[in-house]
Formats: sequence, C-alpha cells, structure tokens
Amino acid sequence: MAMSGGKDDGSPMMEMNTTPLIDVMLVLLIMFIITIPVATHAVNIDLPQPNPNPPEELIDPVKNKVVLSPQDEIFWNGDTIDEGELLRNLQLTTSINPEPELQFEPEARASYDKSIRVLNIIKGSGVTKFGFVGNEKYRSFGTGGPANPTGG
Repeated sequence: MAMSGGKDDGSPMMEMNTTPLIDVMLVLLIMFIITIPVATHAVNIDLPQPNPNPPEELIDPVKNKVVLSPQDEIFWNGDTIDEGELLRNLQLTTSINPEPELQFEPEARASYDKSIRVLNIIKGSGVTKFGFVGNEKYRSFGTGGPANPTGG
C-alpha cells in the first residue's frame, strides 16, 4: 500500500499549503471573539443641558481695565459698575492663578476724590499686578505746554 506523493520531477512545488495559515487565522479569530467585552448592564443618567445663553465673563484671565469717567462712573472692561462690584471683581482676580494684570486709566476730567477712592479700593483688595495706562496723553501736564486730554 503505497501512498501517492504526487509527481516528483524535481521542479518547484507550485501550490502553497494553506492549512497552517487557516489554522492560525481560526485561532486568532477565536481569541478576538473571547476578548470582546460583553455589555452586561447599562446605567441611564440625566445629564444637565447646557445653558444656551451663558453669562458673560466679567473677569478677563489676562488683563482687566478700570476706567474712571468725568461723571464719576467706574467702568470695568467697558461695563459700568459701582464700588462694591469693583471690590468683588478685584477679589475674584486675586483668586485667579496667575493673577491677571489690572490697568487703571482715569479720564482727563475725572475727579481726584473719586480716583483716590478707587485707588484705595484697589490697594485694599490685595491686587499685586497693577499699572496706570494712558499716561502719555498727559505728558505736557504741569509744564505750561498745551494739554491734549483727548489722546490725539
């Protein structure tokens, strides 16, 4: 009982034996099927809906500007505020890390009394990054030269 091994005429074999390849593929398929996690339960949660009109942020994390008008109005980044709101905003800025820069710019005809009160509020709040801006508009003040309070 001899087994036929095919023709052996010395030429290279033209067919590839795919049995080992199929065996390896089946083993990989079984391993991937086993490793797929099965969802055993689900948790339903109610997520809050986002606010379509979020409140406008009054505190800029980089720099904030306080302007004092000739009518004794205080402006924080362009919005009119009172002294109490100024103190609250300043206290909020000191809690931000790193602390944002605070710029103070009283207008040309702003009262000295109100300027001093605002500066005392700023000092009392503990702000450390503070500076005056717009001083170049008043460089001829006190020299006898023409003053240009409009900045032009």
